[in-house]
Amino acid sequence: MIIEAIYGVLATLIAIILHELAHGLAAWAMGDTTAKAAGRLSLNPLKHVDKIGTVFLPIFLVVSQLATMGRVAFMFGWAKPVPINAQALHIGTSHNPRRLMALVALAGPVMNFTLAILGAQLLSLGYAADFFTYFIEVNLVLGLFNLIPMPPMDGGRVLVGVLPLRAAIWVSGVEKYGIVLVMLLLFVLPTLLQQFNIHFDPLTDTFNTVLPWALDLVMRITGHANGF
Repeated sequence: MIIEAIYGVLATLIAIILHELAHGLAAWAMGDTTAKAAGRLSLNPLKHVDKIGTVFLPIFLVVSQLATMGRVAFMFGWAKPVPINAQALHIGTSHNPRRLMALVALAGPVMNFTLAILGAQLLSLGYAADFFTYFIEVNLVLGLFNLIPMPPMDGGRVLVGVLPLRAAIWVSGVEKYGIVLVMLLLFVLPTLLQQFNIHFDPLTDTFNTVLPWALDLVMRITGHANGF
């Protein structure tokens, strides 16, 4: 169980740190040097650690799941957000902060999906199969979760980038409450309603459908004929 816990935490740390690094690299490629000036374009994990999302939450999830289920079934976390100046973003002569911030936001999930594919390729070599199984699942969970269309999730920032201006302003205004709303809607409310035998668990229901499909797709893309 200790090895399983180490695999889960290590896979999560790699996934969330490279997720944030991808945001910074995307912004840098579009002319914003804010993250670079802050020393955040680094693979040094200490540059990206968030006490809650990078340390406490992964350890809590590992300990609680091992204690209750004897295995790690779900891992999640986040790193310290990379600072980005949307007004500095440009591609050539194109300067549209909302649209370009949507591209910066997409870079995080794209990184996680790329890492999942890389993990599946390495899994086929037969080395550290247990670790790479966790690695694939954690990256897919993190990438998919971040596509939820509500700020401050990456999907919310993409939504702000593609909506008409008035709607985009309204959605972006939700961001300061976004993480609280996400936690209440997806974690607290389902638990409360369960006490009254009311089923409301959109996150679990969605992941039970989407995650197996995504796992199977990644495995087939990487040449595993029988999928996951």
